[in-house]
Amino acid sequence: MNMFLGIFLFLMPIFLVISWGRRSSKRLPPGSLGIPFIGESIGFLRAMRANTTEKWLEERITKYGPISKLSLFGKPTVFVSGQAANKFVFTSHSSAISNRQNQSIRMILGERNIFELNVEDHKRVRGALVSFLKPESLKQYVGKMDVEVRKHFEMHWQGKQQVKVLPLAKTLTFDIICSLLFGLERGGRREAFLPCFQEMIEGMWSIPLNFPFTRYNRGLRASARVQNMLKDLIREKRVELEHKAASPQQDLITCLLSIRNEDNEEALAVNEIVHNVMVVMVAGFDTSSVLVTFIVRLLANEPAVYASVVQENEEIAKSKPSGEFLTWEDLAKMKYTWRVAMETLRMIPPVFGGFRIAQKDIEFGGYLIPEGWQIFWTTPITHMDDSIFPEPSKFDPSRFENQSVPPYSFVAFGGGPRICPGYEFARIETLVTIHHLVTQFTWKMLADNSFCRDPTLVPTQGLPIQLMPKKLC
Repeated sequence: MNMFLGIFLFLMPIFLVISWGRRSSKRLPPGSLGIPFIGESIGFLRAMRANTTEKWLEERITKYGPISKLSLFGKPTVFVSGQAANKFVFTSHSSAISNRQNQSIRMILGERNIFELNVEDHKRVRGALVSFLKPESLKQYVGKMDVEVRKHFEMHWQGKQQVKVLPLAKTLTFDIICSLLFGLERGGRREAFLPCFQEMIEGMWSIPLNFPFTRYNRGLRASARVQNMLKDLIREKRVELEHKAASPQQDLITCLLSIRNEDNEEALAVNEIVHNVMVVMVAGFDTSSVLVTFIVRLLANEPAVYASVVQENEEIAKSKPSGEFLTWEDLAKMKYTWRVAMETLRMIPPVFGGFRIAQKDIEFGGYLIPEGWQIFWTTPITHMDDSIFPEPSKFDPSRFENQSVPPYSFVAFGGGPRICPGYEFARIETLVTIHHLVTQFTWKMLADNSFCRDPTLVPTQGLPIQLMPKKLC
């Protein structure tokens, strides 16, 4: 029996290729599906952890061109690259390409998360999330975020001679998430979230083998614990709203619970709230903490850039009475600081890429992408394209002046109608954090500049730095 099963698994990709070849006049992209189920997943993950993924992809492009087939995370996959590919991924109608992620992400974040929904459900859930994450709504939370950032620096940075930036940045972004998304104050309950949440994230980019010793299995179990915690919070928030002990805009959960349909019923089911709060959690936790960490690294290595960021932020600090919180208007003045953040995202994007799924047979670049196959896109190919960004290895924030970057070439937040709805949240989080960092401290690096991806960026030793406090004159 085992022998026949092995033969079947070995021959299945061959039958698929022959079948698709017969069904279309267009041929499949070049490349190989490799070992059944495993494919090139192990090689890809090794390259991520060794920080050689760009080279790994460039070798594929050199060998096969900008479009090629492979197998990743248990699914036949088409890798696409370049500005035209980005536009294809982010503008294609959802009847042709859906947001569906690989199995590891889908099972850990839940099947009702925004990436998995059909056209109407996607529109409904995205609209609900945007009602909280749009700039008009987030303006009122700048002060609350400022409180969390000040408290963080007071507890974890002040009085320290050395710190490791990445672990502390993760602590900060997690505290901001708990405060603004859940309305969950500091204490044991908030602390119980963190280890489950981190283990859940580790399982998202893994081979979906559900055995007790695998990262995927640990991620699934951690996800179940996080979902149960969120369901408890939802029950409590619903009671608070019913008794008018909470406002509809108090945090993300109360906002989502307050949205009603035409029959005056809750517009989102409980599992939709849970799964999409988890999406926002992941996006706000990992990407923002990594961005802050690498801005700290960049400022230590670029004295002229650091001096300009300090000048911009010290002018804002000096214009405010002592102790007054930052406002939306203050953030609008941090134009150069945000350009520094954008250039950091261009050179070292926290999110390496993502997956879509073909909803039907579609064609791109002269090749067939069969129904049900994954589409894998990445950020570095266009971010480091010297025909789009001259001298791409040079750090130059002026690239982002006057919105001069060509469409679909900078995709750190996606693009077009699929741009990340949490973009503004990340901007506020980053600017408030960098403001307090550069007005309170100077620093120097205590380790080299190397880093890996596991699955997001991890600098050597968590980026240890030596801290020197300073006083604002």
